[in-house]
Amino acid sequence: MRLAGKSAIVVGAGQTPGETIGNGRAIAMLFAREGAQVLCVDRLIDRAQETVALIEAEGGRASAVAANITKAADCEAMVATARERFGPIDIVVNNVGIGGGGDGPAHRLTEEAFDRILAVNLKGAWQVSKAVLPTLREQGKGSIVNISSLASIAGGNQAAYEISKAALNRLTTSVAQANAAKGVRCNAIAMGLLDTPMAVAGIAQASGQEQQAVREARNARVPLGGQMGTAWDTAYAALFLASDESRFITGTVLFVDGGMSSRVG
Repeated sequence: MRLAGKSAIVVGAGQTPGETIGNGRAIAMLFAREGAQVLCVDRLIDRAQETVALIEAEGGRASAVAANITKAADCEAMVATARERFGPIDIVVNNVGIGGGGDGPAHRLTEEAFDRILAVNLKGAWQVSKAVLPTLREQGKGSIVNISSLASIAGGNQAAYEISKAALNRLTTSVAQANAAKGVRCNAIAMGLLDTPMAVAGIAQASGQEQQAVREARNARVPLGGQMGTAWDTAYAALFLASDESRFITGTVLFVDGGMSSRVG
């Protein structure tokens, strides 16, 4: 019960259908298991409702709301809904992230893909933060957790995605510094290779490979045990940064990547 009595907004709490669990759903479920009441936010309300049903089946408390975080009005309405249903807001997780669809190295990246990926991954996280910060600053407390990526410091084949996550890291430190005096913390988690539906199924579909072949190739790249992480690794890192156990931590980017970032350089 590390989040007992707290309320959380998990943006991107639904997930792409697949064989495994995604980051947003795992975070929402773990937060509820640890005592938080969770507002599950997704662009597609049915996916958010599926997460709510899983939480309620375990005896947890959750509700769903639809929002498109590229729209400021949706972000503001989401925060208003959370305050109406829960009262004070303690935790906000920015988990929405997209890639593909024209992304690639700089010489092949399309303008449409660049604009779309930056609008969701970076501008969306900023708009959610902007919408919730007045409430958190007024309360004098709160924790924002941004889900970043190892791609923020490495790679060369997904320019828009890599740039969006590098900028998200900088947004994290900027929000942390601007709001520390008000008791509001902001941290990021930079995930390495994970066995999630969006990653494995998405790559398999885009490349025409079998999912197991994609899974094996990704496993082989991970130093720690030759095995990808899972969404639960993301969730437990988010739990720590959301809880009072990390009360003296702000402006940090926590790499959860099985040692891959230590290979950079």
